[in-house]
Amino acid sequence: MNISHCMGGVSLPPSATLPAPRMPSSPGSSAPAKTRSTKRPLVAIACALACGSALAQAGAAGSPGGGWQAGAVLDVSASSRALALGQRDRGLALGHSDLSAYGPLGNHLDAQLTAAVHSDHGKYELELDEAWVQTRTLPAGLQLRAGRFASQIGYLNEQHPHADDFVQRPLLYRAFFGDHWTDDGLRLNWTAATDLYLRLGAEVFRGKRLVEEADSASSPGAAVLSARIGGDIGASHSWQAGLSYLHNRRDAGHAHEAEEEGEEAGHHDAHEDDGHGDAHGGHGAAYSGRGLWLGGVTWKWAPDGNNSRQQVRVTYERAVVRKPAGLAGSGDRHRADTLSAVWRFAPAWEVGARTDALSVRIAHEDHVDHGRLREHALMLAYKPTHQQTFRVQATRQRDRGGFEAATQALQLQYILNFGAHAAHAF
Repeated sequence: MNISHCMGGVSLPPSATLPAPRMPSSPGSSAPAKTRSTKRPLVAIACALACGSALAQAGAAGSPGGGWQAGAVLDVSASSRALALGQRDRGLALGHSDLSAYGPLGNHLDAQLTAAVHSDHGKYELELDEAWVQTRTLPAGLQLRAGRFASQIGYLNEQHPHADDFVQRPLLYRAFFGDHWTDDGLRLNWTAATDLYLRLGAEVFRGKRLVEEADSASSPGAAVLSARIGGDIGASHSWQAGLSYLHNRRDAGHAHEAEEEGEEAGHHDAHEDDGHGDAHGGHGAAYSGRGLWLGGVTWKWAPDGNNSRQQVRVTYERAVVRKPAGLAGSGDRHRADTLSAVWRFAPAWEVGARTDALSVRIAHEDHVDHGRLREHALMLAYKPTHQQTFRVQATRQRDRGGFEAATQALQLQYILNFGAHAAHAF
C-alpha cells in the first residue's frame, strides 16, 4: 500500500470537495455573496444538471482531445430532530447534492466547476460550489490553484462531503468553518519527491465566505499555512499527520451578534413550530477569532494493504482559536476536539463511533458566557456498490452550558453517485 497513491500529490486528479457556499458577488464588489433559493427542488436540481452538462461540453470542446468528465452526487436524509449547530433539516431533506465537471485546459492546466443544491430551513438553495484552475506541469513539486475552492485546512475540509463517514461533520468543523469552508483565493503547494509523503501549502482567501458580515472587511481576509506528512508502516498500516494555522483578519463581532439575535428568535419559534431554534447552523463560522491552530493524526489498518474486505480508520483532531471575536486582547480561547473510529468488518458494511467536545467563550455587552457542548454518534453504513451508501446514525448531544438546543436525533441517509468523480484523499 503505497501512501503516495492515496494522498493529494501533484500527479493525482483534482479533488472535488463539495461544500455548500453561496453565489459569488461580482468582481470588486464588497457585498456578501448572494444565495439563490427556491421551494421547488425539481426546478433547482434541473438547473444544476443543465449547468453541469453545459460546463462539461464546453470544457471538452475547449481542450485538446477532450478529456473532460462529469459526475453528480445525490444526498438525501431524514432526521428526527435538528441538532445544535447542525447542518441538516428536521424531517426529509436534501443534503449537499451536486454536479461537477472537470478536466484539462490545454496542456498545462486542469479546471473544475461544481453546481450544488441543498435544503436549508425548508427552502432549496442552488449555488456555485467551486470554480478553479490548477497547474499540472510546474517544476520542483510546485502546484498553483486559483479561483473558488475548499481550503486544505484540517483533515476533512478539502474532502468530498459524500465521502464522510458520518451524516454530519464534527462539531469542530460546524462551529469554526460553517461545516465546510470554501472561498475565493490562491493556493501554492509544494510536494517533496520522497518516499515519505510531505506537502507544504499556503493559501490566501478573501475570507468573506468564512465570516460573511464583519466589523472590518480587510482583503485578503484570511490566510492558511498547512503541513502534512505521512507514510506506511509495513504492508498493513498507514498514517498521516497535519498541522494548519488560519490567520483571520475579518472581525466577526457583528456577525456573531446578528446570529445570536436570530438564534434567540428561532429558539422561541422552535417551541411553537419547526424545532430548529439555535439548533440549526448557518453559512460561515459560528465562532471565529484572529488565529486558529488545527492539528490532527489519522491511522489506517487493512490486512496486507487490501481494504476491500476489512479496514480500521481512526482520526483525532484538535483546534484552538485565539482572540475570539468580541474578546480582543483576552486570554480566552475557543477549543474543540474530535475522535472517530470506523471499522469495515465486511466488504459492504461499516460501523463507526465519534465523540466531539466544543468549548467556546461568548461575549455579551457586560459579561462573557462559557458555552460547552458534547456530542456522541454511532453509525452503521451499508455500501452495496461504490456508488451507493445507506447510513443510519444515532446522535446524542449534552448541553454543558449555553447550548439549550442540544438534543438527540436519529438520522437516515442515502447517497448515490452518478458518473465520474475525482479520487478521494487519504
